[in-house]
Amino acid sequence: EEEPLPSVPEEEEEEEEEEAAAAEAQPLPPVCVSPMRGMWREEKVALFCDQVLRGCKAEDADEAMSNYLSEKLKLKDKWLGVWKTNPELFFLKYEEASIPFVGILVEATCTPHQSSSSCFRVTVSVAEPFSSNIANIPRNLVNEVLEELEHSVPLLEVYPVEGQDSDIHDIALALEVVRFFYDFLWRDWDDEERCDNYTALIEERINLWCDIQDGTIPGPIAQRFKKTLEKYKNKRVELIEYQNNIKEDPSAAEAVECWKKYYEIVMLCELLKMWEDLRLRVHGPFFPRILRRRKGKRDFGKTITHIVAKVMTTDMVKDLSSDTFLQQHDDLDLALDSCYSGDTVVIFPGEYQAVNLALLTDDIIIKGVGKREEIMITSEPSHDSFVVSKAANVKLMHLSLIQQGTVDGIVVVEAGHMTLENCVLKCEGTGVCVLTGASLTIKDSEIIGAQGAGVELYPGSTATLERNEIHHCNNFRTNDSSKSILGGVNMKVLPAPKLKMTNNHIYNNGYGISILPPTEQFFIVAETCNKGAASGDKKDENRLSKVMQNMNLEINDNKMEANLKGDIRIATN
Repeated sequence: EEEPLPSVPEEEEEEEEEEAAAAEAQPLPPVCVSPMRGMWREEKVALFCDQVLRGCKAEDADEAMSNYLSEKLKLKDKWLGVWKTNPELFFLKYEEASIPFVGILVEATCTPHQSSSSCFRVTVSVAEPFSSNIANIPRNLVNEVLEELEHSVPLLEVYPVEGQDSDIHDIALALEVVRFFYDFLWRDWDDEERCDNYTALIEERINLWCDIQDGTIPGPIAQRFKKTLEKYKNKRVELIEYQNNIKEDPSAAEAVECWKKYYEIVMLCELLKMWEDLRLRVHGPFFPRILRRRKGKRDFGKTITHIVAKVMTTDMVKDLSSDTFLQQHDDLDLALDSCYSGDTVVIFPGEYQAVNLALLTDDIIIKGVGKREEIMITSEPSHDSFVVSKAANVKLMHLSLIQQGTVDGIVVVEAGHMTLENCVLKCEGTGVCVLTGASLTIKDSEIIGAQGAGVELYPGSTATLERNEIHHCNNFRTNDSSKSILGGVNMKVLPAPKLKMTNNHIYNNGYGISILPPTEQFFIVAETCNKGAASGDKKDENRLSKVMQNMNLEINDNKMEANLKGDIRIATN
């Protein structure tokens, strides 16, 4: 007779289980890299519009995505993947920045023919070796969470891992297609409104997404759009949860609250639609930002020189006349708030922020003392505007303006006249914008890094540019040449703006100068112009000369070079 195998004592079994549970998780294996990351926008459009949606209506899009995903899932019913889920399932307290998700290596078993691709569920079990992105996560905890979920998790939370057969790569692509659709292309209102050509709408949203990714749309505006979209989604969830918590017939207060939440969602929805239609173009409509009235001069007629520095010394004021009225501030905002027309703000080296720069209504001078690189004024990322003026005559001198997160141009002249002299403008979004009827003078300054135009002239505006450097503005290399029409200087016409340019260096932009006349057919003078003369064939030269004469341009002794798409572009609106 065979002797029975020796049994392990129960205490030893428990110890082994505890040791296994306490063992650190192995690192996660790499997940399949999605081919979508390397697709051009045309390939994305063909994939979604021709292969997946196939001309369906908005109300049928969910079914089309489900059919597409179901067909791919038939390739393999079991595979290994990383389940990425919300840390709230595992931890009561955690830092979102340090733990963006909890990842567990699982074996997935698919059940096809479910109703909605966004609601697909998959049965999972912990795979060997036990692996996670959190080394010390207890295996017992993972098992408990899965048991509570009955081992069923959303399919879109599972990412197939590398090292499996080619069918798994097809499944990984299908999952990424569905995720991309519901994250970036689908809107909750799509199936509530009639749309005659839904695939055309999807194509526009793909182009919008690509424009955001390649920088054609300025980063701050893209972030604002994303935040609004995220806010819309959160508010919709809040409304659903609030309605579900009402157990009986709603009270009057509950009904009012429901309507308030609903109308907030409607407002966000309409705002998103408007932004999508406008394509978030940086040369879209500007609206007045300044609603504050002018103070004018002081009653006693005197002007004050405001010293902005932590500590004021006699050396700071030794060059001022003895009858100068002085006021010292350690905060630039307070200094600007104290100004009346005719005042001067003198800023000493340091780093400053001032929301009142977006509310310039009185005729003042703001100037730095020392090297302009040492007087740094940065924008408030939470505000839409940085420097905005509608004063009759305001002047900024010897300063560095550093744009961080604001949506509007780094400087916007709504009305009146502004002078920028010996300043550095480090842009993150659009550059300097001169609205209709306003005028601008820039001398001996540098404009760098604008994702829109370095200087944007609206119809009927006036600008004088002398001895400036304008570079690295809108110099993104996009595949679609019609998407990136801006550069160093952009002019819109009817009525035509007036521009005088002398001894400027315009380089490494998208275009050197972009001109948008009202009627001309789209064409590009591909080669550069130097000292005001454009190269190209005779027809282009005549057309350019005619447009420039009608626009009242004076372009003398300027140097344009290394602009990625050409130095002068003339295009229709």
